[in-house]
Amino acid sequence: MSKQINRGKEAKDDFFFETLKFRIAIHEATKDMHYLLTRGYSEKNALSLVGNRYKLASRQQKAVQGMSASNKQVMLRKKNEIQYEGLACKKLVIDGFNLLILLESALSNAYIFKGLDGCYRDLSSVHRNYKMVNQTEQAINLVFNFFKESKLYNIQWIFDKQVSNSGRIKAKIEAVAVFNNLNWSVFLEDNADKTLIERDAIVVSSDKIVLDHAKLWFNLAGYLIEQKLTSKVIFNSNLKI
Repeated sequence: MSKQINRGKEAKDDFFFETLKFRIAIHEATKDMHYLLTRGYSEKNALSLVGNRYKLASRQQKAVQGMSASNKQVMLRKKNEIQYEGLACKKLVIDGFNLLILLESALSNAYIFKGLDGCYRDLSSVHRNYKMVNQTEQAINLVFNFFKESKLYNIQWIFDKQVSNSGRIKAKIEAVAVFNNLNWSVFLEDNADKTLIERDAIVVSSDKIVLDHAKLWFNLAGYLIEQKLTSKVIFNSNLKI
């Protein structure tokens, strides 16, 4: 399978996210969107309103969308979040593409964004066409080392069967598991979100729909980004909820 070089960063991103006037606009837009979501506006309508008000480009709007959540969503996610200390001897079920693409983006020095719920999100769009990048193996190794350190019992990786090359990334992770004698399993599913929510395990994902329905979840990407990586391109909403 051919590889892309890196993940996520586009030519105009430094302009969009480093220019002071845009940083201020994105901060204010995130604050406004949080208010609108809390007041019951749909995400689509709220994003349209703040995007137009602050004249944000589509990638800037996507960043605001990733950082935003209502009060109810933030409280629910915080209530169901498991901390690192509670992972020993437990099972994790990982939203495979969600985690890998975010870690690949962070390792590529693409822009990533910390939301009000504490989750990091990126701007990559695979559109059902996933390709490995130079950082894919490093991303998997981060999870491997975490697995050993945390004393987890088992990890189950879930990948969307409809995404191209899902079979190849499944085979790659299984090879890592076999070589290192890891208690890992990898599944291709027609409805990955439903599988993640219904599994009897702690969920790893930054997908908002999954987080709003998961009984328990762990912010693995956040832990790895903050504890193991030195990415300098993190945009934090800095809002107090």
